[in-house]
Amino acid sequence: MKDKLVTLIGGGGFAGRYIAQSLLKAGARVRIAQRDPRAAWFLKPLGGLGQTQFVAADVTRPDTLARAVAGSDAVVNLVGVFGSRMDLVNARGSGNAAKAAAAAGATSFVQMSAIGADSDSPSAYGRSKGDGEAAARAAFPTATILRPSLMFGREDQFVNRFAALAVSLPFVPVLKGGTKIQPVWVADVAQAVTRAIAEPARYAGQTIELGGPDVLTFTQFHNWLLGAIGRDKPVVELPDVAGAALASLGFLPGAPISWDQWLMLQQDNVASGDGLAAFDIAPTPLGAVAPHWLVQYRKHGRFADARHA
Repeated sequence: MKDKLVTLIGGGGFAGRYIAQSLLKAGARVRIAQRDPRAAWFLKPLGGLGQTQFVAADVTRPDTLARAVAGSDAVVNLVGVFGSRMDLVNARGSGNAAKAAAAAGATSFVQMSAIGADSDSPSAYGRSKGDGEAAARAAFPTATILRPSLMFGREDQFVNRFAALAVSLPFVPVLKGGTKIQPVWVADVAQAVTRAIAEPARYAGQTIELGGPDVLTFTQFHNWLLGAIGRDKPVVELPDVAGAALASLGFLPGAPISWDQWLMLQQDNVASGDGLAAFDIAPTPLGAVAPHWLVQYRKHGRFADARHA
């Protein structure tokens, strides 16, 4: 990886900051490409002098991508959205990124997708990610496609979101409590990206799903979370009719769940295949790292006991 130039499209996001750190530690030069590169300047201190670059780019505008990936040894596409622009960004944008990487002569291209990506998925998000995989593979046949389960980390919008809700509500409502998830630590995903780039021949053309060591139902996850933040509150599984009713109002500002997210909850989010083992990575348990930042949700912060705050 020494002195390789890796362009991270969308590198200033949640996963991107960890991937950038992993690549910089491995000795690579990292170029962060996104619509507003100034939002990623916080990454500058992570690398040495001249080790990080920043450039404006938009996956929906191929001309900007050509400039952004010029001279890259590897390109990683991390861009993904929910909402009305999913087809434009997740599907066509992924194809644009892969085409730009191929035209630039990059030796490897990594597409960050998601478990459940399927062009025939009932959810628009799942379809857009599936179409994005197909577009990336058509433009860059040796692309490595990674499908992580729900990623957790200090800055995530997954564990933190539910912890904040658990603090603010008198009880914890759970939709589709029996649906299974396999949370994966974002730093483990970052290592997988780095190794995919370091050994392109080993991972070329593969689609690999990534999950952590724990498979939990949503109800089990919420019970674990309450214990981690020292909150003694009832966990209430809402009936499907209530979940569907809430999701039908997902178009309203501040709605807790959209209809598309409701459709995604109908299926387990669990990895198949070798997962992180394919990258020789031992998956990190949720309980090994999350409590270090979840102390902020305890009544008395880090001075409280996790079970009796």
